[in-house]
Amino acid sequence: MLEVGRIAKAHGLRGEVVVELTTNRTERLDAGSSLSTPDGTVLRVLHATPHQRRWIVAFDGVFDRPAAEALHGTVLLAEPIEDPSALWVHELIGSEVVDAGGMARGQVTGVIANPASDLLELSGGHLVPLRFVTSHSAGRVVVDVPDGLFD
Repeated sequence: MLEVGRIAKAHGLRGEVVVELTTNRTERLDAGSSLSTPDGTVLRVLHATPHQRRWIVAFDGVFDRPAAEALHGTVLLAEPIEDPSALWVHELIGSEVVDAGGMARGQVTGVIANPASDLLELSGGHLVPLRFVTSHSAGRVVVDVPDGLFD
């Protein structure tokens, strides 16, 4: 299961909550979709509306403010979406990074969120913006970076 968001706070009196998505896949909040919590609870989305870079969401069974407040801080989890054209963080960790010339540059040890472009953190300490990834397959990421990035 992947973390796709977090419940920030209750909103109003009818059980709605404010959700901060940690994914760009807004279909996670489509009516009828289900999200899990770390304790195994499944929350079914009744409706969701964008609101100031976050979402106001109503979940089935959460119909008043006390129930919504009880969800404050809850992490929302979901199964990975099968999309062959997408670059998924969980698939990048442990991958070997190779530059356009075929030289191995290290393994991906983490991905750091950055407003301009998320960064691949490599085992050698280098940081490579995701926008320089030209291709990826199981266990291998090819990057085409500007001269000097690995110096």
